[in-house]
Amino acid sequence: MNYNNIQFAASYGLFSQIPQQERIEIAFAGHSNVGKSSLINKIFNRKSLARVSAVPGKTATINFYGLENLYFVDLPGYGYAKVSKSEKERWAGLIEGYLNSDRDISLVFMLIDMRHAPTADDIKMIDYLIETEMPFVTVLTKSDKLKKTEREKRMAAFADEIPEFEQLHVIPFSAKTGEGVDEIRQIIEDIASDEEA
Repeated sequence: MNYNNIQFAASYGLFSQIPQQERIEIAFAGHSNVGKSSLINKIFNRKSLARVSAVPGKTATINFYGLENLYFVDLPGYGYAKVSKSEKERWAGLIEGYLNSDRDISLVFMLIDMRHAPTADDIKMIDYLIETEMPFVTVLTKSDKLKKTEREKRMAAFADEIPEFEQLHVIPFSAKTGEGVDEIRQIIEDIASDEEA
């Protein structure tokens, strides 16, 4: 799979605008400012495929990127306080509409900032993914920002903070050092080849 061939496909502000599914889809979900855009850019060797912003809540649309037989779907970051109630409702409608639809979502990469305990919204999302039996992988972002002992402490704490943590597939990730990128790509390639089989 040539990751450099990724193309931006489309952006949608409302779930009702999203056309019928053409390819299998892999989604990226997480709190505002968790590093979704940085992760997407790192996977595909691009500096600005997904726009990275210091301002949380910048991705207010569902963005689709196409590569071979897959679509990669960047969901809006949830949980950002400084937007209007109507805007929050629109984002929630987008995320929930997408996840609750009958689309063939092969996998969700669920991102959590490794430095902090998961938010209530993170837990809600993980509970939802477990309850609906939607396949997901937990990606712990910003791993380079923790020293070895801090990292061990956070991993031990996650075992108490995240439901069924011991059973989850967890990948520590850093956009800076590239930690976790190969493992994430391997998962993507396995999904792509399963579809072709």
